[in-house]
Amino acid sequence: MNMRQKESQLPPLPNPIVDIIDQLFQQRPRLNQARDGLIAVYRALAQTFEAGGVLYLCGNGGSFADALHIKGELAKSFEKPRPLADPKLIKQLQKKDPGPELIKQLEQGLPVIVLGESHSLRSAYENDKQTQFSYAQELNAFAAHLKTGVLMGISTSGRAQNVIAALTLARAYQLTTISFTGPAGGPMALLADIDWRAPGNTTAEIQENQPPLYHALCRMIETHFFG
Repeated sequence: MNMRQKESQLPPLPNPIVDIIDQLFQQRPRLNQARDGLIAVYRALAQTFEAGGVLYLCGNGGSFADALHIKGELAKSFEKPRPLADPKLIKQLQKKDPGPELIKQLEQGLPVIVLGESHSLRSAYENDKQTQFSYAQELNAFAAHLKTGVLMGISTSGRAQNVIAALTLARAYQLTTISFTGPAGGPMALLADIDWRAPGNTTAEIQENQPPLYHALCRMIETHFFG
C-alpha cells in the first residue's frame, strides 16, 4: 500500500496544516513529488511527540548539518511563541531565583536527538569498534530505555552505511523509520517505513531542495503543538 492510499484512510489534515503544505508547493512546484512523504512524516512525528516519544536524526556531512538544523527548529521556538505552560513547573520556578527569569526566558521544545552530536562518545566507540555502527550504538543507548520514537535517516544517495545500520536497529526496536533521501532512494528507502524523497539531479541540488521541505515540516509540527 503506497502513502497516497494510506493517506486516504486517515482523518483529514487541519486547515492550518493544509495551508502550510499548499503554500510550499505553490512557491516551489518542482518539489511536489515530495508531498506525500511530507504528510506521512508530519503524521508520524505528531503521533510520536503526542505519545511522549523522541525524534532521532542522523546523517553525514551536509545531511548531518541538516539534522542539526532540524533540531534547532524543533527544540525551541521556530516561528511561533512557545512560553512555558506547565502550571506545576511555573509554580516551582517562582519560588527561588533565577526561577522567575527562567519562566520569562525558556521556551517549550520538542525532544530531538542528533546521533553523532556527542563527539566524545562517537570517537570513543569508533576507536574500539567499526565506525559504521557508531550511530547504532548511540541509538541503542536511548532506544533500550525510551520505547517510543522515530528515527529519520538523511542521505542524498540513500546508501550511507552508518545510517542504514541505525535504521536496522530502529526497526528491531519497532520505532517508526523515515528515509529522507534524493530521488534514487537507495537501500534506505527500501528499509524505512516512510520513504521521503527530495528531487534533484546532483548532490548539491538535492541538498538545496531538502531544507524547504523540512522547514515546512517544522512549521507543521510547531503549528500542531503551539499554533
